[in-house]
Amino acid sequence: MTHSFALHIPDADLEPEPLDPEQIVSGNPEVTGKVVWESADGRQIRGIWQITPGVVTDTEADELFVVISGSATIEVEGGPTLRVRPGDMAVLRAGDRTTWTVHETLRKAYAINL
Repeated sequence: MTHSFALHIPDADLEPEPLDPEQIVSGNPEVTGKVVWESADGRQIRGIWQITPGVVTDTEADELFVVISGSATIEVEGGPTLRVRPGDMAVLRAGDRTTWTVHETLRKAYAINL
């Protein structure tokens, strides 16, 4: 395990994480991110993720995230529609099939359990 740390999320440098073209419904969204901590067994991941405006589909992991900036509407197939903006926390269940409509470039801090 690494030492305890603090990170200023709005200024963090992120790396490109190309989307599978099949996930893009509309627009030209671009994803960047950074894993800031991972457990030794790889089952817990903490990081920062960002997506520019557009509409994409995804199959979710067991995730808790907090929106730092931007906004999106997340439609969960067979479930609720989540509207998220800065300061909001959301929980996604593993296997949820989602459609993300990103209104303004969204940056989030996340914790995933695999």
